[in-house]
Amino acid sequence: MLLLSVTLSKPAVNVEEILGKPYEKIKIKVENSSKGFSYFAEMFTKTQVFHQHFSEEELNLFLKEHAGTTFKNCVKRTETQEITILASKKGKITTLTKNLQNNSDKRDRAILMNASLKKKKYLLQEGTPVPFLVLLGIMNSDGKVIASRYDKFRQINRYLEFIDDTVNSLTNGNCPSEPLNIVDFGCGKSYLTFAVHYYLTEIKHYPCRIEGLDLKKEVIDYCNELAAKLKLENLIFHTGNIADYSGKENPDIVITLHACDTATDYALKYAVQRQSRAILSVPCCQHEINTQLQKNKPSNEELSPLLKWGILREKFSSLLTDALRGEWLETQGYKVQMLEFIDMEHTPKNILIRAINGQNKKASEEKEKPSILNALNITPEIWK
Repeated sequence: MLLLSVTLSKPAVNVEEILGKPYEKIKIKVENSSKGFSYFAEMFTKTQVFHQHFSEEELNLFLKEHAGTTFKNCVKRTETQEITILASKKGKITTLTKNLQNNSDKRDRAILMNASLKKKKYLLQEGTPVPFLVLLGIMNSDGKVIASRYDKFRQINRYLEFIDDTVNSLTNGNCPSEPLNIVDFGCGKSYLTFAVHYYLTEIKHYPCRIEGLDLKKEVIDYCNELAAKLKLENLIFHTGNIADYSGKENPDIVITLHACDTATDYALKYAVQRQSRAILSVPCCQHEINTQLQKNKPSNEELSPLLKWGILREKFSSLLTDALRGEWLETQGYKVQMLEFIDMEHTPKNILIRAINGQNKKASEEKEKPSILNALNITPEIWK
C-alpha cells in the first residue's frame, strides 16, 4: 500500500537535540522520479523551511524512530486509509485507522476530475507530457496528471493565464526582439518559475531570461539540479535576500509568490526602482501592520471595533497591507488590479496584485501618504 503523505506535529521539548533544529512541523509527500517513488519533506521551524529527500526505506526508518515520540502527532495517508498515531502526556501511543473512499468512489472522483479538466482548455494540457511536470511528480511519463496533484496542476495553469495576459499586454501579442528579463523573488521549489520558462520558450517561442531567488540554499540547489537535468537555458537560481538583491539587468517582469511579510514590499520597491514593466505578486504573511496595531493606539477611536479581536485584526491588517501596496504602486505610475489567484479552498493566500507600468495617468509625483496611516498610527514598509 503506497504511502502518499505524512504530517508530523506537536514536537517533543527536545526535538532540537534529536534532529538538530527546532522543528515544529514536518510535511512529507510522495514524488515520482526516474528511479521510482521517493519522498520530499518540508521541515518547518518558526522562521524557516528546510527540505530533505527520503527513499521509501529511509522514510519508514524515520517514521519508526520519530512518529509518536519526537512528534506526538503523526498522520499518514494512503490511497485507502488515514492512519493517526497519537502519544499521550504519559507516553502511551495510540494508533487510529480510518478507511477512506472505496474504490468505486475513487473511480467516480477520478472520472469527475478528468471531465472537469476536459471542459476547460488549459494552457498546459493533460495528455501531453511536460518534462518539468513529470520530474516534479505532477504528471506521469504519458502526460497523465497524478490524481493527488490535480490542484497543483490547476494552480499552475491559472498562474500561466495571468502570465499570458500580462506578456500579451507588454508585447501586443508579438514575439519580442529582445529576451524578456524576468526575476522571481522567493521562488521556493519553483513550480511556477519552471512553468513560466516552459510556457514562454516552448509554447509562445519567446526569448527570455529568468532568474529565481530564495533564501534557502538547499531549495536553490534542488532547482538548479532540476534545470540542469532538463537542460534548460537562460534559467538560473540564486540564494539571496530580496532586500539586498541587485541584478545586472533591469527586469521586464518581477514575480513574487508568497514572499513572507515585508519581503513582498522589498520586491515591489525593487521592481519600481528598476522600472519593471509588469509586476505579479501574491503576498503572504502580512504581519507588519498587525504588529504595529498591537503596539500603537490608533488616533481614530471609530476604528477600534476592527482591532478589538485578534482574529479580526489579523484579517483586517492583511487586507489593509495589500490595499496600501496597491495605492503606493499607483502613485508610481502603475495600473493596479487586485485579482483572485485561485479558489480559497486550494490556498488561503489567494490575492494577486498585478501592476503594469506607465498605464496610470493619475500617478502623483509626490507620494502622498493615505490618511488611514495617521488614523491608525502605523508606518508600513511600502510607504517608508
